[in-house]
Amino acid sequence: MGIGNNDIPMFEMAGLKIAMQNGEECIKEKADYITSSNNENGVANAIKKFVFNEN
Repeated sequence: MGIGNNDIPMFEMAGLKIAMQNGEECIKEKADYITSSNNENGVANAIKKFVFNEN
């Protein structure tokens, strides 16, 4: 999961690229999925969706 351009190298190696809704456009353009913002539990929401298969 990433939020800014400093996360682009990680995205280049990641299998599933998840960006935060409040992230920079450069990272959202490279993401496979955009989760909610960090103020709206975006990390937890992505974990629920992709790890626990919850909607």
